[in-house]
Amino acid sequence: MFRTKRLDIKLVSAVILMSAFSSCKKISQKSQSVVYSDYAVFDWFDYRGNDDAYINLSKSESEYLNPILAGFYADPTICRVEDKFYLVNSSFCYFPGLPIFESTDLVNWKQIGNIINRREQADFGNSRLSGGMYAPTIRYHKGIFYVICTNVSGVGNFIVTAKNPAGPWSNPIVLPEVNGIDPDIFFDEDGKVYITHNGPPPNNVSLHDGHRAIYMLEYDLEKQKTTTAPKLVINGGTDMAKKPVWIEGPHVLKKDGFYYMICAQGGTGFNHSEVVFRSKNVYGPYESYASNPILTQLHLDPNRKNLISTTGHADFVELPNGEWWSVFLGCRPYEGDLYNTGRETFMMPVEWKNGWPEIKGGNEPIPMKNKRPNLPFSKEKIEPNNGNFIWHDNFDSNELSLKWNLIRTPSEKWYELTNGKLLIKPRKESIHTETNFSFIGRRQQHLKFQASIKLEFSPRDILQTAGLTAFQNEKHYFLIGKRLNSNGKEEVFVERTAEKINSGKSEIISKKELLDSDKTVFVKIEGNGRLYSFYYKTAQNADWVLLIKDVDGSILSTKEAGGFVGTYLAMYASSEHFEK
Repeated sequence: MFRTKRLDIKLVSAVILMSAFSSCKKISQKSQSVVYSDYAVFDWFDYRGNDDAYINLSKSESEYLNPILAGFYADPTICRVEDKFYLVNSSFCYFPGLPIFESTDLVNWKQIGNIINRREQADFGNSRLSGGMYAPTIRYHKGIFYVICTNVSGVGNFIVTAKNPAGPWSNPIVLPEVNGIDPDIFFDEDGKVYITHNGPPPNNVSLHDGHRAIYMLEYDLEKQKTTTAPKLVINGGTDMAKKPVWIEGPHVLKKDGFYYMICAQGGTGFNHSEVVFRSKNVYGPYESYASNPILTQLHLDPNRKNLISTTGHADFVELPNGEWWSVFLGCRPYEGDLYNTGRETFMMPVEWKNGWPEIKGGNEPIPMKNKRPNLPFSKEKIEPNNGNFIWHDNFDSNELSLKWNLIRTPSEKWYELTNGKLLIKPRKESIHTETNFSFIGRRQQHLKFQASIKLEFSPRDILQTAGLTAFQNEKHYFLIGKRLNSNGKEEVFVERTAEKINSGKSEIISKKELLDSDKTVFVKIEGNGRLYSFYYKTAQNADWVLLIKDVDGSILSTKEAGGFVGTYLAMYASSEHFEK
């Protein structure tokens, strides 16, 4: 969790070698031992969200805003322990991974940790960014929290446990008999434990494209292993005559003598939905609800106001008063099927009709505001995760905020927090490569935003650079940075990389030579839906100078870039960013 300990340099080196960034602990050096010229020095990072939808939206105290977690927070899973709720999201190859949030009112969510925060828990190596951690499930049983998940870049399906949800979490308990993805763990009233997961069709014979199935097997908590062979419980989805695709994300719950299984169906794109089945027996046969899907936006007018699309992959939670609520993913396109913020976490109530659960309004346009759950308001002051807000980091703490992420698991220590500055070491790894390059970023959470930094950096040769990136993956990003040009002069530049433009090769789309005295530079990225603009200045109180305006930012959309993540805004440095 990026904890800091005051250690001398020798001990820092020993810790790095022995633990390989164990616990993602923030290890700082004493200020006099840091050679600033070896680093790109960031004085602060500023983020400002200003979505039009929120400006024109008035909300009363009895209402909440959707999404409850704005930005790339996909595949939400939720559980309740007495009067507190815990929510976890997929994180793919961002590190630390599997962010965990806590709330008492389901509206205000505080991140309390990251479940995957040690190298021995997950080493993503050189995996593609959309590998890593897929679709967790969090549950609580007899004093222990369980998270079951799939590491598609490593051990496959696994379980981690903790007595404190903030951590530490155990090393993975690997489940080699559990194939496929999206596992769920269910604790039955008779003491038996079941794991349910997506997998290939029976006998690996696909009857149509996207044909998948749901399997279930028993798990022994004491022996920490499965005890039965996987049993097919749902083949294909709701109605095989209609050739359903990508049945996945199962969650099992029990109510009034029935076992209910909710699943995502239709794939993670525009056709996404949530469906439900039930049975008197945990292994089935499971009946598909006649009114499926219980959540989808597929059939609605694509030109509706405040468009929310791609809804699905839900999880349910019961409140102490008997109310039921759902969390699920959805997207906010700025036009068509283009969205840069990734898949976000939304919330809507669940109502039971004739023994079946329905997400209330799940087949109607998902509202951006809705009536709050019947729970006491949280009294804790928590940083907002939605609405328009300003978030500023002066780096005056001895640990990185939980909002920051690296890309892939680090194998060495390459940043420092000291004297109110964040120091990032330029290394040979670059943003063009599927490595753990020097990148510290946070999510883009608005369609309309500003992100800016103050940077002190003196490049030593034409290969080095440092700056601010709007990043979707290694082949789809913008970078506004500082470098040496071919004349040996420092300049600020904007780089664009996208596969649909110049076959994914980087290109400089704007640049401006700096004066010899301009050792400090401020750079800013402004996003407005599809359009991104880039600015710089060389003094705190100076006006921003436009480098290039209204560049097509659809290269950062999931539709153009592919994968399952959303855009990050990150500080970056490399010693070999440019080709020799």
